[in-house]
Amino acid sequence: MPDSEFDVVEATVADVHAAMHAGDVTAVDLVDAYLARIDAYDGELNAILTVNDGARERAAELDAAFDESGAVGPLHGIPVVLKDNQDTHDMPTTAGAVALAEHQPESDATGVARIREAGGVVLAKANLQEFAFGVDTISSLGGATANAYDTDRRPSGSSGGTAVAVAANFSVLGTGTDTCSSIRSPPAFASCVGVRPTRGLVSRDGVIPLCDTQDTLGPIARTVEDAARLLDVLAGYDPADPVSARGVDSVPDDGYVASLDADGLDGARIGVARQLFGLNDPDAASADAAAEVTRVVDAALDEMRAAGAELADPVAVPDRDTLERPRVLADEFQRDLDAYLDGHDDPPAGSLREIYDSGTIADTVEARIEDTGVLDVTDPEADPDYLRRLRARDTLRTDILARMADRNLDALLYPPSTIPPVNIPANQPFSELNCALSAHTGLPAVVVPAGFTEGGLPVGVELLGRAFAEPRLLELAAGFEAATDHRRPPAAFPALD
Repeated sequence: MPDSEFDVVEATVADVHAAMHAGDVTAVDLVDAYLARIDAYDGELNAILTVNDGARERAAELDAAFDESGAVGPLHGIPVVLKDNQDTHDMPTTAGAVALAEHQPESDATGVARIREAGGVVLAKANLQEFAFGVDTISSLGGATANAYDTDRRPSGSSGGTAVAVAANFSVLGTGTDTCSSIRSPPAFASCVGVRPTRGLVSRDGVIPLCDTQDTLGPIARTVEDAARLLDVLAGYDPADPVSARGVDSVPDDGYVASLDADGLDGARIGVARQLFGLNDPDAASADAAAEVTRVVDAALDEMRAAGAELADPVAVPDRDTLERPRVLADEFQRDLDAYLDGHDDPPAGSLREIYDSGTIADTVEARIEDTGVLDVTDPEADPDYLRRLRARDTLRTDILARMADRNLDALLYPPSTIPPVNIPANQPFSELNCALSAHTGLPAVVVPAGFTEGGLPVGVELLGRAFAEPRLLELAAGFEAATDHRRPPAAFPALD
């Protein structure tokens, strides 16, 4: 246990730094405190794949630097949990796969390097849906992660391990990746904040890919301010990821934290995408489950009105078939993973086919690979239908932006999932996740806690904005957070004695 009496439960970056300056806590104390919580509670949650053996040494170096000259950067001494599909030179990077258990990259992913340069401490790597291919957080290496608010339920995925770790106060901050829902539904199910950035704002270099044209890295945190702090560190051009050139000149000079405003909803215009409320597939869940989510989100809308927002309710969006039409995940998965493996020296496996043939992939993930025909796709760019679906994204993006312009909207709002977390062993139904609107347009989205069901399960709301409008989205989210304070930690994982 740490020497300090500083309480890490719900501690923010600002709390930690104030305590450091007051002499009440050190980076080593923080590492010890969070590792103690992981040791005490992760047996029930199964959120962590690997603890960083060098975290305490890194913290000691930061403490020495702090004593000599002050903080080394904006995340000085802050423990961070990484989703284990981001390269780390000092730890395995596995994507949750037994087949990659010994994969030790030569260098850090760009996002990881930026976290370290900012003074962050990589504390641990989190479990995920194997290869990020699905929404349950089940992997052959880590097994199944449980929801921190009801361990009999799913945490969603694929960044479920990170969201659960942050929710249960295993670290201050976490990173996720999002191909369709993975920085949005897991935080929604964990009473946390998630940010899916505009495509091109954050580098994907060193991230094990699932679908190159949809993948992005982003923050998961307990507060909007902390998510903004991490986005400040992650955002920016990286020559190793040419797509990040799209974001040049789009990062605000004074950072994302500067855009936060407790009155951020006053005068805002928010469109309510009612088509994305309610059950989509009666075979997937019950109408009562969807009604619970709708009840919580409707209450959140009333709170937004009370905070000064003007709601356009409803605002029509394209139908579900149109939203789903640009999906190319199954086309790109094999191509992109194989390219990643080929880019590393002596990886444990050379291809997705080799990994599949090894028979080690988690059963549900293996079944999804088979059902989607991933291994049958060899050259997607030779398929005219694939190219048409890529072009459909431009059409969809223009359509959404036009609808927002017509109604003079700052954001569109909808639930990230139409239903709460499902009971294990059922799988979280993909049909009930509203992930396509952001993923298939490349537009940014922020998820913020909206409240809880009568059974105590977290519900989030998602705000979608224009390209590179993260400052405005975070301002809206901060305004809602300040007006409501819906975040609360899971009762089953309190402060340690």
